[in-house]
Amino acid sequence: MSHYFDNDPNVKSERENFDYFYRDIKLSLQTDHGVFSKGKIDFGSDLLVSTFLNANPPGPKKKILDVGCGYGPIGLMCAKVLPHSEITLVDVNERALDLAKENKKINQISNADIKTSNCLDAVLDLKFDYVLTNPPIRAGKEVVHRIIEQSDDVLTSGGELWVVIQKKQGMPSAKKKMQALYGNAETIEKSKGYYILKSVKA
Repeated sequence: MSHYFDNDPNVKSERENFDYFYRDIKLSLQTDHGVFSKGKIDFGSDLLVSTFLNANPPGPKKKILDVGCGYGPIGLMCAKVLPHSEITLVDVNERALDLAKENKKINQISNADIKTSNCLDAVLDLKFDYVLTNPPIRAGKEVVHRIIEQSDDVLTSGGELWVVIQKKQGMPSAKKKMQALYGNAETIEKSKGYYILKSVKA
């Protein structure tokens, strides 16, 4: 059995394209078997993108990290909407990363860097103003909590961690973890059982 959070899903490739919009900004995205949410943007990722971008319109340069980027909808849309910012996308799944690189090229995005990383392991020497994640729930609570912990290591002072998570898939424990680590955890948005949680680093 192969999962989207494996580094090498052994399922047959069968690519599919779709267009993803934030307001009037369009991304053309390629997806495939063996990656999360093939063929359409999943509700949680879309909610995270719209909530984050509505709160953070284009402005001065920011450094943004998308953890568990999959084929890139969150990070690449942020890169397109925020052209002055630098976006780093990380994932453990090589097929997803290949797609993200191709999607970056298709959409002519120059301000995004895509890296192979187990959680945040490959970027612990960098600093970010924002960390965004739709964490791989099926990889288990330990992985979700590790992403929350490692985010604290890479955030600048005043930097923000944004997490989208379903109530029934561990939102209460994730929020508790964020509260314990950052001293704050706010529900920014909720819809259809999905919560957008935000913590600010002191």
